[in-house]
Amino acid sequence: MSKIKLALIQMRSGIDSARNIDDASAMIREAAAEGARLIVTPETTNIVQRDRAALQEALNAPDEAPSMVRFADLADELGIDLVIGSLALRADDGRAVNRQVVFGPDGAVKATYDKIHMFDVQLGAGEVYRESDQYAPGSEAKIVEAAGATLGLTICYDVRFPHLYRRLAKAGATVMTVPSAFTKVTGRAHWEILLRARAIETGSFVLAPAQGGLHEDGRKTWGRSMVIGPWGEVIAGSHHDEPEILYATIDPDDALKARERIPSLQGDREITGP
Repeated sequence: MSKIKLALIQMRSGIDSARNIDDASAMIREAAAEGARLIVTPETTNIVQRDRAALQEALNAPDEAPSMVRFADLADELGIDLVIGSLALRADDGRAVNRQVVFGPDGAVKATYDKIHMFDVQLGAGEVYRESDQYAPGSEAKIVEAAGATLGLTICYDVRFPHLYRRLAKAGATVMTVPSAFTKVTGRAHWEILLRARAIETGSFVLAPAQGGLHEDGRKTWGRSMVIGPWGEVIAGSHHDEPEILYATIDPDDALKARERIPSLQGDREITGP
């Protein structure tokens, strides 16, 4: 495999979808001009909106969403593999879906993935999140070829469920996407540790573009986008929560070498108990 120059887009999406799409598009253009062949944006690139009624009002079905058209055209124009970390879209049953979309260099949709694990937590101090009240969870793990690598698609809270990453790695993924909107509380405590753990456990690269800062709806996210290598090393990382483009060059073959050194994906044993 050849080396891949990639870019992660760190954003602070707000409640205005059109503005968020414009902001993301400008950063994607800049990254492509710098030679990035694979570009990944954060979770809910098109809108960060905690108010349930306002979110429902802003949602579009996938075949009617302006974000789908704009990003497809952009990938085609720039000739890049573009991973939109996720879009909030309207599902057939009227609920929202948190959907990752992978566009190829011709603008066609290569794959989609709906976030499986819903962020339903109580962090204390009145900070409560119930993603399942707004979003319909997915149920299918996905891999896709992009920019010469096999990507395993995941989103944010998925990172706390290591069996998903093991399944993706065993299916051939050497690069895991983890676009996120981690809270400041959980980000400060767990963000880097979880990302490095998933990389080490599976011998994979981890690409984690993030939302960051104080959003219009009052949510505070951690930022600190990161690229982690298959030995658990931090290849590139943001040190703040401001919008930023993070660049790195990776060689997917390094994941195969890491798996040869520690072949844990081949070491599963049947167990019993407790």
